[in-house]
Amino acid sequence: MASDDGSYRRIRRHTLAACCLLVVSYFLIPLEPDPNGVRLTLRAAGTLVLIGVVTVLVTRQVSRQLGVGEPVGDDEVRSLSRLVVALVAGLLAFAVADYVVAASGPAQFSGLRTRLDALYFALATLTTIGYGDVHPQGQLAKAVVCVQMLFSIGIIATGASIVVKRLTARPGRGRR
Repeated sequence: MASDDGSYRRIRRHTLAACCLLVVSYFLIPLEPDPNGVRLTLRAAGTLVLIGVVTVLVTRQVSRQLGVGEPVGDDEVRSLSRLVVALVAGLLAFAVADYVVAASGPAQFSGLRTRLDALYFALATLTTIGYGDVHPQGQLAKAVVCVQMLFSIGIIATGASIVVKRLTARPGRGRR
């Protein structure tokens, strides 16, 4: 059991380190507005591809978790760890998209001027809080936020289903 606890601690440390590196990278990567329309289009396409990849990764991890009803094992902890990292990456991908759209067209968002504003807005959208101090105004911003809301709905619904499945699983099932 002690090795299991050590393994879980190691997985948690790796997850925390990965999430911290993602957040630090978010604040350090260059995202200045680009007057070149081709490069701006390529950046937008790259961001959409990144969001798509994260969505696929999250969906795979969630589908694996929904199939597991046994007591928590090492593989399940690793899967949940990957899911957390994928969720953070998805959140940051949307924050990047929001920031780039706002920087490229100042009229696209109201109240979104910095990376922290973009991260705040992406997190408020993911959690469905939506205070209203930052909001999309332009058509491009509204389109990006629509995709973000669909991603958020999927994440919240699947996260809730994992928790409900875990809480309603019979404790003795599968044990001898």
